[in-house]
Amino acid sequence: MIFTIEPIVLVWLLGLALAVLGGFAGIGRWLLAQYQKRIDDRFHLLAEDARAWRQAERNLMDLRAHVTENYVMRDDYTRNQSVVEAKLDALAAKIELLQAQAAPARNPNGH
Repeated sequence: MIFTIEPIVLVWLLGLALAVLGGFAGIGRWLLAQYQKRIDDRFHLLAEDARAWRQAERNLMDLRAHVTENYVMRDDYTRNQSVVEAKLDALAAKIELLQAQAAPARNPNGH
């Protein structure tokens, strides 16, 4: 028993197969486009994130420059304060010495 296919049915089946394959190809292209769009969106977000990090780094460098120009470290402040206090103590000692030397000269009879 041999099947005979009429040419019109063969053309119809061939057209149907081409339509199905075309549909699959269209769905495949759509899926690839969606995948590409998702990748592009991720790269865009990464680029924005990189710009934000660069801006944060610039702000940090500006802060470091500002801090070094306008603030003194605690150890430096303590050292400088000690030097100033030592100089004031030496000056006070000299003033007391001069006052002690001048006191007998002003009052020769001891009163």
